[in-house]
Amino acid sequence: MPTLQTRFVDRPMTEADIPAVMAMEREACLHPLHAWSDDNYRSSMRAGYWVRVRCEADSGRVLAVCVAMDGVDEVHLLNIAVARELHGQGVARSILAVLYDRCRQRQAPLLWLEVRPSNEPARALYRREGFVEVGVRKNYYPAAQGREDALVMKRDIDLFNGVSHALD
Repeated sequence: MPTLQTRFVDRPMTEADIPAVMAMEREACLHPLHAWSDDNYRSSMRAGYWVRVRCEADSGRVLAVCVAMDGVDEVHLLNIAVARELHGQGVARSILAVLYDRCRQRQAPLLWLEVRPSNEPARALYRREGFVEVGVRKNYYPAAQGREDALVMKRDIDLFNGVSHALD
């Protein structure tokens, strides 16, 4: 049975990936308003953020995307989305492991993110991964009925004890 590393290839996202990423994310999100726009991806790439796609090794089909922004002594996870048929199979967790490696490479001891309170599967994943809730951003996300708050979460990154998970 193939491992996650042999079934998938991680690489920088390009402009040519945007249609496939958008289609994957629209299917993966619970509501269309939860998905990023093509402009979100384009501006992230232009800004030099860490924007990666995970693709099937044999077909090249985009299965996941991750966007993170470097800060001073920290990294901020801006977006992570996994194809719906792969939810619950460890793909997001393995992408987070790659992001932890990125934090270590950048000597960034903190990883931050925002998550919708209504996104219980993501919140459960983040809690299992050691993230803790540290605050709330009121009316942060667009929602079907107006706006939804964001829970702010952080995870301490051990800069000295980590296992490399490839990528870059």
